[in-house]
Amino acid sequence: MKLLNTFIEKNISGKKVLGLFILTNIVYFFMLTVTIPKTMAFSDGMKLLDMMPTGYDLNYVSELFSALGENGRRLYLTRQIPVDLIYPLLFALSYCILLGYFLKKLNKLKTPFLYLCLIPVFAGISDYLENIGIITMLNSYPDITHDSVSMTNTFSILKSISTSAFFIILMVVLILVGLSAIKRKT
Repeated sequence: MKLLNTFIEKNISGKKVLGLFILTNIVYFFMLTVTIPKTMAFSDGMKLLDMMPTGYDLNYVSELFSALGENGRRLYLTRQIPVDLIYPLLFALSYCILLGYFLKKLNKLKTPFLYLCLIPVFAGISDYLENIGIITMLNSYPDITHDSVSMTNTFSILKSISTSAFFIILMVVLILVGLSAIKRKT
C-alpha cells in the first residue's frame, strides 16, 4: 500500500494527471477512428476480438480470421495490435493516478480506498494478456486451439469487467467530489 501511495502522491499534480489523461485518450481515439476501422474493413462487419466485451468462442474467432483474410489478419497484427500495446500502459497509469487525484480531494487516498486505484492497472494487465492471446492466435492461424481462444476470451472478459467497474467507481467518486464542493460552498 505504501508503494502505491508513494507512486500516486508523486504523480497527482493536476498537469500530470491532465496530460496523461489527454495522451491516453488521443491514443484511444486513434484506435477507434483509424486502426480498428481499417482492420474491420476486412471483417465483413464482424467485430474485432478487442471490441467484444461479452466474449467469443472458437467458431467466432475462426470466422473472423477467415473473413479478415491474409491482408486483414496482417493489418490486425501490424497496425491495430501495436497501438493496443501502448494503450493498456497509458490506461493503467492515467486512470490509476486520475482516481488517486480525486480520492485525495476527498481525503481518502491514505485509506483502503487507495486499492481502487489498482483496478485500471488490473484492466491494463488483462488487456496485455488479451493482446498476447490475439497475437498468438493470429500467428498460428488456421491452427487455432480451443484452449488459446478460451484463455484469450477470459482475459477479454476480465478486461471488460474491470474497465466497467473502474468507470462506475470513477463516476461515484466524481459525484462525491462534486457534492463535497457544493457542501463547502454552502
